[in-house]
Amino acid sequence: MERALHDAGLEVVLDVVFYHTAEGNEQGPTLSLRGFDNLTYYRLAHQNRAQYKNFTGCGNTVSFDDPAVRALVIDCLRYWTEEMRVDGFRFDLATVVGRDPSGFNRNSPFFSALRSDPALAYVKLIAEPWDVGPGGYQLGHFPAGWSEWNDRYRDSVRAFWRGDRGLVGAFAERFAGSSDLFRQHGRKPTASINFVTAHDGFTLRDLVSYNDRHNEANLEQGADGHSHNLSWNCGVEGPTDDPGVCELRARQIRNLLATLFLSQGVPMLLAGDEFGHTQAGNNNAYCQDNEIAWLDWSHADEKAELLDFVRSLIDLRRSRLWLRRDTFLKGTRRGAHAKDVTWLHPSGREFTDADWNDSGLQSIAVHMDGAPSRAANSGDLHVKFNAADTHVDMVLPTPPENSAWRVLFDTSGSLSDAASSSYAPGQALRVERRSSVLLESVNT
Repeated sequence: MERALHDAGLEVVLDVVFYHTAEGNEQGPTLSLRGFDNLTYYRLAHQNRAQYKNFTGCGNTVSFDDPAVRALVIDCLRYWTEEMRVDGFRFDLATVVGRDPSGFNRNSPFFSALRSDPALAYVKLIAEPWDVGPGGYQLGHFPAGWSEWNDRYRDSVRAFWRGDRGLVGAFAERFAGSSDLFRQHGRKPTASINFVTAHDGFTLRDLVSYNDRHNEANLEQGADGHSHNLSWNCGVEGPTDDPGVCELRARQIRNLLATLFLSQGVPMLLAGDEFGHTQAGNNNAYCQDNEIAWLDWSHADEKAELLDFVRSLIDLRRSRLWLRRDTFLKGTRRGAHAKDVTWLHPSGREFTDADWNDSGLQSIAVHMDGAPSRAANSGDLHVKFNAADTHVDMVLPTPPENSAWRVLFDTSGSLSDAASSSYAPGQALRVERRSSVLLESVNT
């Protein structure tokens, strides 16, 4: 399988769970490490060594204090790297692996052992940077060389497109790579794994179709799963034939996908979102081995237009080097070049402090200088986001000399042939309600 995937140009990142075992708490069965050395392999309560510290929500917590525990994990990773040829690892509840007796430590012995192993020094490492123990939320605090699931990206982007106010600043920070979280300790935009949906929670289609979780099939009275979803059903809860609601949902999906693939950082797409997979509102479907959780690939034919849109976003990101920077956007000039990024008010002027703090503003334009990638025959990129419930006329900036603006996509679908639509500098472009438009400068 590894050889076939590599031959197809795909890398493989293995999801690993080292933070707990299936033995549960002290009332659980002896199946695994408990039978070897309970005191060594688990974090135990100081007051009663017969009880486990439960920093995981699974009854027990593996302790990385002892060299034997670290050696076991390193041996596993080395085997999967050298023998199975995987390209990296995503650590579930990764705060656990960085804990020492004092709490989370970005210089913990495990992190040092991992990077000092020649076989593992250059593999991709991705953290889910939290657990449920004290001080468990550690987003932005992992060592250089690690990437992290950025749930603040998820929440800011969801809330912005839901229509929450006062979020243009947070939206811009996440779009630009979350330097506030990752710029320290020599880290790069690739430290941020950007996502809007993941295997935990709503699918993208359900995110725009349900206000509330519907987990009745899980037999926990609908109380399991996360209640803070930042979702919006666009006016109707669940499936509907209302053409206006269906069109708005499709537009919202395109907005969320466009934001994801244009943002600095590493985009993560949930399998099935590219063709509208639904779990019928279940946001905790891990326990469902049936139609709720299965991917129905026949929808790929039904949702061909959405699938084509996702493909175009991937091609766009691959062909524009600017969208895959290894330095954070600073909004500063590089020699004679324009600023690497300019944040623009709908009127066309640069954002002011007052604009960033304007709680009523729901529209922003991002101008991205294409000078670093001129050799790739790509121009400046300019994207307009309008999360308001009304259209906004947004003024276009001046493109490079001898250029005009060409529309690459409009998520509202209001332009029948976006590729042939071009605009002069200073012209106002109508951005429809809850939509985004991407333009590129082209030679005239």
